[in-house]
Amino acid sequence: MKPATPTLETLSTIREDGSRKNVHPADVSGPFTRWRKVIAALMLGIYILLPWIPINGYPAVFLDAVKRRFHFFGITFATQDLWIGFFVVTGLAFSLFYVSSLFGRVWCGWACPYTVFLEHVYRRIERFIDGDATARRQLDAAPLSVGKITRRLLKHALYLAVSVLIAHVALSYFVSLRGLYAMMHDSPQMHFMAFGAVVFLSGALYFSFSWFREQFCIILCPYGRLQSALIDDHSIVIGYDAERGEPRGKGERAGACVDCRRCVQVCPTGIDIRNGLQLECIGCSACVDACDDIMTKLQRPLGLIRYDSHTGLQGGKTRFVRPRTIFYTFMLLAGCTALSLALLTLSPLGASLVRMSGASYYVNEGVVRNQFTIRVINKRNRDSAFHITLEGSLPAQVIVTGNEQEVALPPMQEVQRTITVSLPTAAFHDGILFKARITDTRTGDSVLTRGIELLGPDPRVQDHAPLNPKDYLQ
Repeated sequence: MKPATPTLETLSTIREDGSRKNVHPADVSGPFTRWRKVIAALMLGIYILLPWIPINGYPAVFLDAVKRRFHFFGITFATQDLWIGFFVVTGLAFSLFYVSSLFGRVWCGWACPYTVFLEHVYRRIERFIDGDATARRQLDAAPLSVGKITRRLLKHALYLAVSVLIAHVALSYFVSLRGLYAMMHDSPQMHFMAFGAVVFLSGALYFSFSWFREQFCIILCPYGRLQSALIDDHSIVIGYDAERGEPRGKGERAGACVDCRRCVQVCPTGIDIRNGLQLECIGCSACVDACDDIMTKLQRPLGLIRYDSHTGLQGGKTRFVRPRTIFYTFMLLAGCTALSLALLTLSPLGASLVRMSGASYYVNEGVVRNQFTIRVINKRNRDSAFHITLEGSLPAQVIVTGNEQEVALPPMQEVQRTITVSLPTAAFHDGILFKARITDTRTGDSVLTRGIELLGPDPRVQDHAPLNPKDYLQ
């Protein structure tokens, strides 16, 4: 029976009765496939090795949620530095927009972690256990037997083992490898949150890659639906040269396409690229290598299915410089500039100064008192020190407590100090201003400079004098 031909009317993974149709893409070889394997191996290596690579005493990427420290390739961020994440996220978004405007969904097919895990890990296991695409389809249709059950159990056991391994690697980004190793020697009850995270992530990975598979890209991932807004007729996508290929067939009057359906058989989402660019296409180039292989065997020119723009497929000239790419380039450069400037403002010490909670000031025995809390964080992995100074034209009657000349700060720790500024109520008046300066004693750099205004009772209201509401309404 001839297999059903994918159309533009329905999803290729849904049968006429609405049931799920499993996709078993055939193996393919070619230059694009080889480069995809190289990139996948590189990305998997980076994912696995980053927690092992020490930089400045910490893993290359270590999101220490417990201590609220985030280490990225030798740079340490505290929670106060998370505003920089805005520039990182927007920069990644505009980078994706920029790449999409030029090359369509090349990210999805070549570098998306979901695609890398599915195509280069889980489907490799499936091919090893169940055989090629034809053997897998025959096994699906075969009745239950000892051999089929054995294959299923072995395959899903490997799926689960790989999912647990990936989940543990993900956890090591948050607790470090040493912390993960220590947790593995303790009872799960002692690290219930971490254990629960691994169980949940392992289950989610197993479900996604053993059953849900390409449905994630089609149903859940919004990127496919956004591509119509991100690309235009000059974006490089995978397309079929209909002018050269039609009409399909093997006769003398037929076009270059012999209708072998090889492009459909190798597609990981089961579409027919000859119907045009579709939501399900992830730009993986499997159909390009498959078609070029057939053209080589038939001794015909390559490129019947190729990376090209819609304009190029119609015989026109692709323009890379256009308003869309100019705008995305400008936004990307602006984001990179803002991120670079933000990184330059980072200091190994982080500090904050706030007025203590409660009343804005206190009056006691003829003295008005303002209290402030200074919090300093050492982002270095070695001892540091800082000192606090008050600057400005303070009245002679001001008494400052907590104005320490030097405070030791252990590595990756924080300390809090209280500064109390007191002066006689009779000497208080509006507009008493000064600055609190926190300085890194190692470098001499100012970590924080904050202007402070002393608050106190209304100077027009004398002690023990009756309060007049009109004084506060003026």
